Amino acid sequence: MKIVIAEKPSVGRELAKVFGATTRKDGYIEGKGYSFTWAFGHLLQLAPPQEYGFIGWRRQHLPMLPAKFKLSIRKVKTKDGFVEDPGVRKQLDIIKKLFDEATEIIVATDAGREGELIFRYIYYFLKCKKPFKRLWISSQTDEAIKDGFRNLKPGTDYDTLFNSAHCRSESDWLVGMNATQALSISAGSKSVLSLGRVQTPTLAMVCARFLENRNFVPQTFYQISIQLDKDGQLFKAISVANFKTQPEAQGIFDKVEDVASGFATGGNITAVEAKPRKEPPPLLHDLSSLQQEGNKKNGFTADQTLNLLQNLYESKLVSYPRTGSRYIGDDVFSTVPQLISTLTDHPTFGNQANFLQTATLNKRSVNAKKVTDHHAVLPTGVKPYNLSKDHQAIYDMVAGRMLEAFHQECIKEITKITIESGSIFIANGTVIRSAGWRSVFNETEDDKKDEDNPALPKVKAGELLPIVNKALLEKQTKPKPLYNEASLLKALETSGKEIEDEELRYAMKDSGLGTPATRAAIIETLLTREYIIREKRNLIPTQKGLAVYEVVKDKKIAQAELTGQWEKRLEEIRSGASVTDFKAEIADYTKTITQELLLAGAGLSAQLAEVPATV
Repeated sequence: MKIVIAEKPSVGRELAKVFGATTRKDGYIEGKGYSFTWAFGHLLQLAPPQEYGFIGWRRQHLPMLPAKFKLSIRKVKTKDGFVEDPGVRKQLDIIKKLFDEATEIIVATDAGREGELIFRYIYYFLKCKKPFKRLWISSQTDEAIKDGFRNLKPGTDYDTLFNSAHCRSESDWLVGMNATQALSISAGSKSVLSLGRVQTPTLAMVCARFLENRNFVPQTFYQISIQLDKDGQLFKAISVANFKTQPEAQGIFDKVEDVASGFATGGNITAVEAKPRKEPPPLLHDLSSLQQEGNKKNGFTADQTLNLLQNLYESKLVSYPRTGSRYIGDDVFSTVPQLISTLTDHPTFGNQANFLQTATLNKRSVNAKKVTDHHAVLPTGVKPYNLSKDHQAIYDMVAGRMLEAFHQECIKEITKITIESGSIFIANGTVIRSAGWRSVFNETEDDKKDEDNPALPKVKAGELLPIVNKALLEKQTKPKPLYNEASLLKALETSGKEIEDEELRYAMKDSGLGTPATRAAIIETLLTREYIIREKRNLIPTQKGLAVYEVVKDKKIAQAELTGQWEKRLEEIRSGASVTDFKAEIADYTKTITQELLLAGAGLSAQLAEVPATV
């Protein structure tokens, strides 16, 4: 009997359906020479401190550095404390029985780092020695599943992927357990002050931005606005200079030769620059960029977008969701025309799908060298029916982005007019000559929403135009906006560096905080720990979060770039880099941060006195 193990029951049932296996048993389905069983996500975890003899939270136990980590069955909380989950124990017994009977084991957990970890922990916990093969697919369509089973890979091909996952798991345990106990003990707190390898630098980013915003002292400055008339078409220009004082601005304002002042000369056009600009289409979506768009357009949390996308994946409508790649290879590109043809009757962008059927497709998102374990998120070509409003919104983001990515460039004309009248003024305007990819959703560009001149008249240097109006504007400098989920996800990609260019940001993805698959969980963890709250769409630190930040802000555990470098190292381990070196580095770091926090937390108790205790 061939045994197939999936990550969760819904996937196991779907695989069984594709093979025509229909006999339902307790914890598995069998038929056609196969048995399809499943985990419930992570059935096993690294054992808690007490299983290594570290009973209670005591200073003398720190740092806790187990010589060899043990695996422990997932726990559930009861009135008597945390106990073994009986459902997990039962399922593990079923899997062991099937593995013992297996002529072949096929791993069908999610094709990624955590999916590999889920299976390997089960495999090693059950002391299974049988060889296994790996199903590696990017889509849940019947054909993709069948093709994957025709091309199973040796399990050993994914040993380095497991090594990366295992190092991530152990480093999170070492840093999280030791730092959390050290800070909680030194603060004398009745509540658990949770710290973590990734969650703490993320908290630091939110807190630092909040404090910067709150403590920002706005500076007042002045500008002069003029309105000119060219054959009945009015347009605005703003002074190049920002004036620090009102009297200084008023002096220049009085010199502006407007109609109301009785001046005939008005504004002198000294220069006109009209430059064409080609705006390339955006790259295809990975999970992170889709979460950002979901937050901006619909207010979805990162976790909501991930769950909606996962549902679409399991319904065979989109490709693998937990991808960090925004590219596809030539093999997948060859299927794109057919995928586009399935969208020709879409109510929003059917016309653009029709257009692309006869157009030359843009290949900006086609680069096999930039495809990691999975390619960018694409629709599968399966027609969706009766989707909920939220599922339809995410599906449309995926499908619409595919049309945008393979569409033509947007051709703009950027015009800059320089005017002189007592001072130098600039009028800027953008005219779209060919919408190209922007015609898919036909939305206003972010950088044009506040533009004074959606279109500028044709003028030439040397012209004198009447100034029909002028205004003295009092303005204030603004702080950086508070983080929302979209902007935080973007910052996590680059360890807090603010990079707008999507290709540069993508190039830094291996140095980011967390992975596309884990960032939503990081944000949810901070919310659960009551370190941050959602206020409208912004993420705001609580008193508890700020108090913890004050203690850790100068420590390595709060440095986004350091943690980002660790994430990069984990990816290098995936490619065969040394596991031993990384583990030694994490152990040394754990010793350092534990000592720092044991000394640093003493002043935290007073700050937390008014914060409700939570565990």
